[in-house]
Amino acid sequence: MIKILNLSKDFGDKKIIKNMTLDIPEGQKLAVIGPSGCGKSTLLRLLIGIDRPTKGLITIDNTDIGLLDQDALMEVRKKIGMVFQSSALFDSMDVFENVAFGLRQREELPENEIKARVRQKLKMVDLDGTQDYMPSELSGGMQKRISLARAIAGDPRIMFYDEPTTGLDPVTSTNIEDLMNKLNKEMNVTSIVVTHQLSTIFRTSDRIVMLHEGRLIEAGSVEEARRSADPVISNFIKGGLP
Repeated sequence: MIKILNLSKDFGDKKIIKNMTLDIPEGQKLAVIGPSGCGKSTLLRLLIGIDRPTKGLITIDNTDIGLLDQDALMEVRKKIGMVFQSSALFDSMDVFENVAFGLRQREELPENEIKARVRQKLKMVDLDGTQDYMPSELSGGMQKRISLARAIAGDPRIMFYDEPTTGLDPVTSTNIEDLMNKLNKEMNVTSIVVTHQLSTIFRTSDRIVMLHEGRLIEAGSVEEARRSADPVISNFIKGGLP
């Protein structure tokens, strides 16, 4: 599904990602962990083609995305749903138009089909009936769920989550994690979750890798990560406690 080979990314003299190699098979739920500023969000930007590698390659379904022009890259992005840390809803659009935005940008669909898809996705995130609300009228948790509905509107095969529960209270975070697991099961997507929230790491992944000083450390399953003898992984999982 996704293959990363000898990937490096520099910004000037600063080396953010150093010689990373990683295979992500179809259907896997991968958590990419690490402290703030370690390169997790940069990796997502590389995976969706916003940034280009300094060295190495990224392939999605055997297509090297680093070689694609913008039109070809947009075709690959149709397979991907993205949930941003800030929800990134359009303040001037109501819920319906926010969820429908990607459908209008990427596909020529009749209006009745767009309406049906939007309502279906809102039902999946338990927010049917909110179509006419503005983002400012929604709680932070509701905004996050709307961003999930927008991300799945095009029936993606891959989901990227950038710090999906950061800034949310524990109950709301748990609800979002439950929803992520529900969507993964119902839509059979491959998911990559970038986060430093332990609850999200443990509850939404079946494999964990860690970015540390630009390099990738394989942590294994949730249980393997909990028992890891690697001092970097162990220190992160324990939150710095002895």
